[in-house]
Amino acid sequence: MKYILIIICLFLGLSSHAQEKFNKTDIVDLALIYHGGVHRAQYKWDRELFEPYVSYTNKDNKQKWLYDGFLFLEFKDGKGRNYAPGYDKLNARKVEWNWLLDRHFEKTTAFHALNDLISDKKKEIGSPSFKKHKVVMGLPSAIHKQTDWGELNGKALDFNVKEDRLSAIKWYIDAFMTRFKNEKFKNLEFTGFYWVDEDDRDGKGITNEVGDYVRSKGLKFYWIPYWNASGNTKWKEMGFDFAWQQPNHFFNAKIPDSRLQEACDLASGAKMGMEMEFDESALAGAKDSKRNRFIAYVDAFKRNGVFDVSSIAYYQGSAAFYKLIKSTDPRDHELYHMLADLIAKRKEKKEYKRLIAK
Repeated sequence: MKYILIIICLFLGLSSHAQEKFNKTDIVDLALIYHGGVHRAQYKWDRELFEPYVSYTNKDNKQKWLYDGFLFLEFKDGKGRNYAPGYDKLNARKVEWNWLLDRHFEKTTAFHALNDLISDKKKEIGSPSFKKHKVVMGLPSAIHKQTDWGELNGKALDFNVKEDRLSAIKWYIDAFMTRFKNEKFKNLEFTGFYWVDEDDRDGKGITNEVGDYVRSKGLKFYWIPYWNASGNTKWKEMGFDFAWQQPNHFFNAKIPDSRLQEACDLASGAKMGMEMEFDESALAGAKDSKRNRFIAYVDAFKRNGVFDVSSIAYYQGSAAFYKLIKSTDPRDHELYHMLADLIAKRKEKKEYKRLIAK
């Protein structure tokens, strides 16, 4: 009996230690949806495009729920103006911020398409264990030193002035929340805002105030810094409620697989979630296919217990997850099912309850 008790204590200690690795939030699996800019015309986020992200049919011919969260974000409008520093020649003004708002609320794409698809899927699968799908909205950057943004309450804003930057961001937060609330989506829960800048350079001095304002609305403030980004491990001090770490391994064949271990170690130590990364070059038929690098992520995440304990964000280019299952190459279907099986398991009632932040 003595030895049995020792073994039980050791097991519980190991389990407790595993739970301390990485971090979790109110979203278990978050799909990044790049939407808005006209340069993305090839990828229209309608019901058809969303379907492989919302549910999938496994090899036993059973439909399963997949991603429980969707982050909508955009870096530029595709017409010469950017929503984050460095993506185009000119900075987006109030008129472009309003235009982006309108894009997200079009009747046949984005939120409306996702909400309507989920309604139909509920009839086929039943309600998901997580009740409603979470939506996160990317905030356009009030880019430091911009002077042509426009007016609020008759005053021309100057982004050399901290208070003016905050005023513009608060205006967008309020405008978005009003629009989302008025739509009364049955299947979508708006859970917070995302800071699109992937390091702290342009946001220094304002992210804490933005975070406080977001939290005053009962919402969360999220971030996904790139590998070794300035401020990446100081996400709490910067005012964020949760952050996922980008490994930035997939895209450059010269970066060894050891980067994935480094990223897991960093995220675990900094109490962050992890980001899975791939794009259309994961397809077997792509030139210089990075299929093996996709598999390397899955293997590293399994080895480090990421799928067991961590919230995960998924960067997948424009729509690579869709392309994997729609491909005619069975090797691409293999990758889709490899990842979809893991995501679906995380939506089973007991697993989801364990993985979601209390």
